[in-house]
Amino acid sequence: MSRSVSPEEIHSSLMEMGEKCKLAAYRLAGMTSAQKNECLRKMADAIEAAAADIKRENQKDLKAGKEKGLSAAMLDRLKLDDARIKSMADGLREVTALDDPVGKHLSSVVRPNGIKIDKVSVPLGVIGIIFESRPNVTVDSAGLCLKAGNAVLLRGGSEAINSNIILAHCLNRGGVESGMPDGAVQLIPWTDREAINVMLKMDQYIDLIIPRGGEGLIRTVVENSTIPVIKHYKGVCHVYVDAEADMDMAENIIINGKCQRPGVCNAVETLLVNENVAEEFIPRIVAALTEKGVEICGDSTVCGLAPCAVPATEDDWYTEYLGLKISVRTVKDVCEAVYHINKYGSHHSDCIVSSNKESVGIFLNGVDSSTVYHNVSTRFTDGGEFGMGAEIGISTDKLHARGPMGLPELTTYKYIVTGSGQVRP
Repeated sequence: MSRSVSPEEIHSSLMEMGEKCKLAAYRLAGMTSAQKNECLRKMADAIEAAAADIKRENQKDLKAGKEKGLSAAMLDRLKLDDARIKSMADGLREVTALDDPVGKHLSSVVRPNGIKIDKVSVPLGVIGIIFESRPNVTVDSAGLCLKAGNAVLLRGGSEAINSNIILAHCLNRGGVESGMPDGAVQLIPWTDREAINVMLKMDQYIDLIIPRGGEGLIRTVVENSTIPVIKHYKGVCHVYVDAEADMDMAENIIINGKCQRPGVCNAVETLLVNENVAEEFIPRIVAALTEKGVEICGDSTVCGLAPCAVPATEDDWYTEYLGLKISVRTVKDVCEAVYHINKYGSHHSDCIVSSNKESVGIFLNGVDSSTVYHNVSTRFTDGGEFGMGAEIGISTDKLHARGPMGLPELTTYKYIVTGSGQVRP
């Protein structure tokens, strides 16, 4: 269990952890794929071997969560049983099969003076990950960071503190016993908010921060960090039904995007319908959505065509519902759809349903989002679905990484220049 500590002790201890991470990162950068994979396998074995201890510590978190009045859904996310423990271990083993992103030759050029310049992928160094609730993030994040040659400093939510501590202990024990440098995987053992405040200022040790959680957490991290942050605030994802859309296809895409799993960041929150097909399509799609239990709020045209709809407010167009509710609006053409998405959207995932090549081109080039779709559900914005094998998160930023982030996004590059004694005149 996390104990109460003074701000001074937190600061001092975190500086020691940061230095240890940095030294471990230098050693990790020189490890081969085979060496890293062996560490991952031993980490998986250590988790399975400690299943009884993990469940015991997890019960402490579940008991505390019930006493705090956490919802049944939140408690389910916290729970670690035999199946979930095995899944975490298997996840580490699956990472061993992924292509190592380190040491890739990205480009090579020989200059007229004979010097050769190679651009080669290298680890980022030390990655700080701040996350909420689910203890499996401890294992997933550590495995991905290690495979990409990075040390990781983890700060989980208070709800899972006991589970996170024992999982981190297993990861470190299994990894170190098989050659991983000590300090490559560390978890901050305190729930005090002061730990986050200090962590976000450790730019001498941490190269990148990745927050995983709600919008409030992410905004706090961005506002207080002196370290670069990769993030997405929320997922206000759109589907635009063009005048030349296949209506059956459009309905299937919208129902899937809204209802298949409504509480995730790539679920559809706003539907835009070309006014030329509104009279035909809106009653149809509203009937299909309401049959699935979806609440509808819409503009005046939508409310006129669908009596069950309630008037949408300005705030609705910005809202990530994460539930069975959707905003619906009519637009005159694809250009107005693009304008709406760029104004109200979150630069996450947006789709056009259309057979008109010109409209599709305007949409795909004009929408400023990390992932844009033509006749495909937005629910595919996911590292696994993109063939990455695993995902550390999704970014709506434009620098370094954008969209689902796999192992290559956990690397940077450096130039290696070789020659035969050349000097600059």
